[in-house]
Amino acid sequence: MDKSMMVFIAVGIGFFYVVTTYVGDIQKEDDRLQNSGYEQEHKFDRYYTKDSIGEKILDVTLADPQTQVAAWNKSPLKQEYLELFPDFDTMRTFIKNRVRGKVLTDKLNKQIQDVEDKFFSGAIDAEAAKRTLGQLK
Repeated sequence: MDKSMMVFIAVGIGFFYVVTTYVGDIQKEDDRLQNSGYEQEHKFDRYYTKDSIGEKILDVTLADPQTQVAAWNKSPLKQEYLELFPDFDTMRTFIKNRVRGKVLTDKLNKQIQDVEDKFFSGAIDAEAAKRTLGQLK
């Protein structure tokens, strides 16, 4: 390869890096450039914090009950929570340590208790239990 081709590739890589790195940051900072998709995707970002050991927590303490449930349903923590099934005690501990908000934690703990009772009594199978745990209303 000659030098002009190498320079062309280097400039292309530099341009790609600038576009992917800085355009996203500009969009975050400039309200005029934000589109509705970006707003929907990042609607609940303000409710995420990190605890003392660096784990992501969902803190919806000051939000209304509908917002608390909506933030939970869109949360990446929900997937972590569902992966703990069928260890119901660990699921309760997860909620206690990683979720803040009285209404939300009460609903989740009630849901865990209901599903646990039905699951161990044989009223529902594992798939139905996991599906129920994934649908908070």
